[in-house]
Amino acid sequence: MNDSSWGAPPQAGQAGYWGAAARGPVQGAAPAGPAYDAPEAQQTRPMPIVPDGPAYGGDQDDDRGAARLSGPLFREQPPHARPYDTPQARPSQAAPQNPEPMPDAPQPAPQPQKKSAGRDLGAAIGVGVALGVVIVASLFVVKAVFVGVVAVAVVVGLWELTRRLEERKGIKAPLVPLALGGAAMVIAGYVRGAEGAWVSMALTALAVLVWRMTEPPEGYLKDVTAGVFAAFYVPFLATFVAMMLTADDGAWRVLTFLLLTVVSDTGAYAVGWRFGKHKLAPRISPGKTREGLLGAVSFAMVAGALCMQFLIDDGTWWQGLLLGLAVAASATLGDLGESMIKRDLGIKDMGTLLPGHGGIMDRLDSLLPTAPVVWLLMVLFVGSG
Repeated sequence: MNDSSWGAPPQAGQAGYWGAAARGPVQGAAPAGPAYDAPEAQQTRPMPIVPDGPAYGGDQDDDRGAARLSGPLFREQPPHARPYDTPQARPSQAAPQNPEPMPDAPQPAPQPQKKSAGRDLGAAIGVGVALGVVIVASLFVVKAVFVGVVAVAVVVGLWELTRRLEERKGIKAPLVPLALGGAAMVIAGYVRGAEGAWVSMALTALAVLVWRMTEPPEGYLKDVTAGVFAAFYVPFLATFVAMMLTADDGAWRVLTFLLLTVVSDTGAYAVGWRFGKHKLAPRISPGKTREGLLGAVSFAMVAGALCMQFLIDDGTWWQGLLLGLAVAASATLGDLGESMIKRDLGIKDMGTLLPGHGGIMDRLDSLLPTAPVVWLLMVLFVGSG
């Protein structure tokens, strides 16, 4: 407070010394005035001044101001309110200190949660059986028809993959050269073997580079990179299925390849669903467990021993054990690889063409990387004829 306030006239709403001065002179007090301002102010203890303002509701008398300064307990009470004047504090209406606890109402017992497969199993089984009938019929009736089925699956898979890349990442991999080159790659692998597959792969990659030049250069590098990746990932790996078919027992080799992959996936699902507790790769595919992997290996090794012993010419059971082990590993890695792609794209399935399964690519994820593994082991074990 500055010196001039000591000689200022009292303001409304002030309490203490200035409130008393406003009502009249006090006996024994020095008269107010300029003559006594300097000497008496130094000998007089300053009294606190209650500030004016909306904090106390505007201009109040001294009694109300003192009541409000007495603490927050009395802010909403009249000046001379007694402790029991409020309805909440009356003894007759006070709540008991230790009320008797009310008995809890009986709660229904929680229902046990059942494990769910996450898909429509009825639709999945029906679609799987229908696809199996088409594949087996074309495989053992006319081999060229089966090659056509593989080519159609490749084209649809490329369409799903490129569409998802464009929707989620804005990557425009050219579909036309990929579809034409992919179908040609499968046919060339059946007709000319590995040499035809490699030549077709190189020409398809070149066609992707040239086709993309017809559009603006922005994004060229990522588009052609995705296009070459798609050409290798889908049609080139699928050519090994066509090359298996060229052997004398080619239909049985392809059937063994399909059976082992399906059995591996089934074993992983059945054992993992029933006994799975330890995650295999939680950051990539949280649903896969180590117990499921052991189930895949066990089922595939047993099926491989049976297939190599009874379906493949000159095959033996121990070769089937090794083949089943390799198929379980490659199928699991292929499934994890596509899960990595889908997680990066932020999707669950590549498509919706197959009820209960997703898209074509969701069924090819284990088959594509397994095809070159089975083809190579078959050549090593029993030859290419």
